[in-house]
Amino acid sequence: MDLGVSAGDPTADLTAGDPAGDPTCDPAVGDPTCDPAAGDPTCDPAGDPTCDPTAADPTTGDPTTANPTAGDPTTGDPTSDDPTAGRDPLLFLQALQTRWPTKELQQLREEAWQGFAALDDPLTGLLDMLEGGRTGGGQGRSLQAWVACELQRWLQAQPLSLRLAPGSPQLGQLQARAAGVLAGSPLSLTELLVSIFRLQDADRSLLLDHIDRLHERGKFKEAILLSTKLKLQPELDLEKMSTPLLLQNKMNLVERYVDGFPDLQRKLLVLMDSWCQPGFDIRDVARRFPTLTAARLEKLSPKPLSRQVLWLLGRCGMDPALCSNVINQQHLGTLQYLCYKRFVEGSLSQENWADHVRDLVGQSEWLQDRLLQLLASHCGVAMTARCALDLSLPEGRLPATVANELSRLRLQERMVQAGRSLEKPSCKDRSSYYQLPIAREDICFLATWEDLARHGPELLQPGGVVGVDLEWRPLFQAARRPCASLVQLAVEGRVLLLDVPRLAQPPGGRGAQALSQLLGQLFSDLSITKLGYGMAGDLRSLGASCPTLADAEKQMRGVLDLQQVHRQMRLAGVPGPVVDAAGAPRGLSLLVQQVLGKPLDKAEQLSNWDLRPLREEQLIYAATDAYCLLEVYRVLCQDPARFHLSMNLAKSLGPRRSSRSGAQEPPGRQEAPPSPQQVPAAVDEGAAPEVSAKDFHVVCDSMLQGLARSLRCLGVDVRVLGAGEDHRRAAELQAQVGAGRCLSVDCSLKAREQARAVLRHFNVRVTLSDVFSRCQVCNCDQYLKVSKDMMKHLMQLNGHHEDPSGMGEGADVALPVPGPQRVERGVCGDRQPSSELPAGEETTPREDRQGTGSAPEPAPRDCAYDPPCRWLEASDLQTITPATLGNGTRLQLAGVPAGVLWRPGQWPFYCCTGCGKVFWEGSHLGRLTAHFHEVLETPPPQLL
Repeated sequence: MDLGVSAGDPTADLTAGDPAGDPTCDPAVGDPTCDPAAGDPTCDPAGDPTCDPTAADPTTGDPTTANPTAGDPTTGDPTSDDPTAGRDPLLFLQALQTRWPTKELQQLREEAWQGFAALDDPLTGLLDMLEGGRTGGGQGRSLQAWVACELQRWLQAQPLSLRLAPGSPQLGQLQARAAGVLAGSPLSLTELLVSIFRLQDADRSLLLDHIDRLHERGKFKEAILLSTKLKLQPELDLEKMSTPLLLQNKMNLVERYVDGFPDLQRKLLVLMDSWCQPGFDIRDVARRFPTLTAARLEKLSPKPLSRQVLWLLGRCGMDPALCSNVINQQHLGTLQYLCYKRFVEGSLSQENWADHVRDLVGQSEWLQDRLLQLLASHCGVAMTARCALDLSLPEGRLPATVANELSRLRLQERMVQAGRSLEKPSCKDRSSYYQLPIAREDICFLATWEDLARHGPELLQPGGVVGVDLEWRPLFQAARRPCASLVQLAVEGRVLLLDVPRLAQPPGGRGAQALSQLLGQLFSDLSITKLGYGMAGDLRSLGASCPTLADAEKQMRGVLDLQQVHRQMRLAGVPGPVVDAAGAPRGLSLLVQQVLGKPLDKAEQLSNWDLRPLREEQLIYAATDAYCLLEVYRVLCQDPARFHLSMNLAKSLGPRRSSRSGAQEPPGRQEAPPSPQQVPAAVDEGAAPEVSAKDFHVVCDSMLQGLARSLRCLGVDVRVLGAGEDHRRAAELQAQVGAGRCLSVDCSLKAREQARAVLRHFNVRVTLSDVFSRCQVCNCDQYLKVSKDMMKHLMQLNGHHEDPSGMGEGADVALPVPGPQRVERGVCGDRQPSSELPAGEETTPREDRQGTGSAPEPAPRDCAYDPPCRWLEASDLQTITPATLGNGTRLQLAGVPAGVLWRPGQWPFYCCTGCGKVFWEGSHLGRLTAHFHEVLETPPPQLL
């Protein structure tokens, strides 16, 4: 309970700490805690306002030696100012009310304790004061909460014999009255009443009625917090209690509500999964709660909601079968990806495709039907029948034409089995790919500790060079970290393939010990150069398979990550090959082509590496991936100037470290294999004519969201293909727009680096007036300017309370203010950090995020440029609660931290008319112009 008073300041206003006059405590804690920093040294921050032993007796500070005559009215002052006069609780409260603003806290406490002792029944007196003082509001409610807190301390200092016994009729009557008082009490006072009157042991029907009244009044948060404290969850309706909180994106409160109740956890998962079924409209649920003004429905769209369900599913350890809608949608996304890889890109073999699809579809009729639809859209009848045969799909579910073709294929198979030969399919021509230069017998598969002991010394030669690579079974959903299935170690003339699953089992066995010892020695030996490509992700997957190697990345010495070398080559402008859409090399394959002349054959990259025995094609692929590192390294060392590199590659040795504290890389392979949403195309090497940013129009696939945001920040009109659109349209863009109009972007670059490459390639002119002229979220270029006073008014009317100390849950969100302006380091905050990342940082944590609750930085004092948008007027609003523009766009007021409203100055807010996003002035403009100073016509503004 924050009274906002310093114990040493006798004139302090006890209500100053709370603008509303209500000493509310942190509802997230669940107990009516008092803030010691706010000036009340006797409040216990543990969560329960229990007695401070040093402050229990106002005269001695010892609760065991309380003065028995302290509350005797015969020893007090008989004047009318005596707060104990008349022993009337309301007169007692009135006397305290007159002294409330002026008395020292210690003196006020002494008088309160004397008054408690003079009351015939302090508990009844407290209820009389609370019932009689309901209309006081503001200061009165603050005083009532303080009186209740002090009474609890006083009661704890009294002998046990004076306390009411549990279950006594008198206590039951008091509990019934206290339950009635709860209806009009703030959360902080409610918590005190629960503790003083032991309402957790009261008649459950009284408590349940109170929870229902809170719910009817729209106090959904208070209802769920109180029911959690009183352990009422099993007796309440889960859907009724949790739905309003889920609509407000308060998932943390709902998780606490069901924590420890497996049956409720299952019901919650089923409820959330039902919202993920195809065709479901979450707005239908929101309409059941018309008083809910802070709904965050964008957080309950299928994708983010599915992520929440999957996270909760793992946290609770529940059966995935509970969430059939989420799992099916997840599998459908994987099927779409696999079909693109197989039939559009052609980078996945039929055998590997069938292995993955067979495990994915299983016996699900829904997924079988969706698979047939995908096959019909990607290939003809013959290929669909071949896939149905490979997957053993039920013939009754097939279209008639496919079923007829399937019968013909089965007849052919019987003819083969009968000895009649069919024309063998021609082998794939691999002459256009890099070829492994060693014999097959020099590829050794090691599956026992004896194998490791026999071949280990070949790897540990001082001064040697070892190529390191790993393979694992692809995980098409980010459900868990991949586990390494194979470790490839290449030395001159030989490749060793280590069977990790077999060697690592059982944990602590001879194989696991030998594996850990060999790799530990190899990784920590500074005299041995280890070559890799994106080794950080590889080593994390190794730690997931073998826990004894979980810290392998920290132990690495003498490492050269060729991915970093490749990055230097790209930044230096080493030309890349012109490739078509189906065979665009990337990552290591691209490096091999640039250095050795031919790319790698990646047909087996997505194969099932957990299968044993591995197929011959898999063994060759794995050995090639590791051995090519040795040859690339040798060529780079022989002629580094040809690749714009330093003469001494050895200076690049050392494990890769992130430049951002706490940054984590995704667990997937670092070479960024091509995905179906990226649009590779030919590059026109001729100089393009200059075009202004506002006249430059771009279409990106959905996997290039970061690039789209970066370009929009610079005023470029960017259209992003949605998840429901046919992504093959992206691959057809080259033919539609003509030569030189379609650019293949490097997926391993950050978004802002991709944006710079796009702007340079197409010769786009960007000025400061273009910066933030478009909303980076929805691409709209129309804003309305909102004064700070109107924003405060809208926030209050829509249930967003002002709090000068609240800084929201995140910080540093872009301000879409077009044009040059003077910028100082200032607060830029948003409660939706996931939707408003700075340009170019879509896959990495924020570099400049401020911590929750950090003090606001100085706001910009003036602007040298007035953005070309008009002020928001009342006539522009279709409704005020919720704040909705005339075009139906709802303003996203919940994303504005209240602390931003308390920054000095009369600077405005800017609302996007397309999506309702609210922006304000801060430091992002200076950072953005610094990132893109090379492509801006004028120098960036200086941060003051």
